[in-house]
Amino acid sequence: LLLELVRQGVDGVVDGLQPGAAFVLVAPHNPVPLLNQIADRHGDAIQVSYVEEGPEAWKLKLARV
Repeated sequence: LLLELVRQGVDGVVDGLQPGAAFVLVAPHNPVPLLNQIADRHGDAIQVSYVEEGPEAWKLKLARV
């Protein structure tokens, strides 16, 4: 249930991004399933780049292009 709420929150932020806008997602693990979901919904419109790759936190910049 908590994971679903987090995904809905991230979806809301991604959906609201204007072209050129971005945010940094911080997760305790590499959120590959979430990234796949975003890619399925938005295709190439959302660019993902890793700012930090573990081991304690994963930070990813998600930007609308």
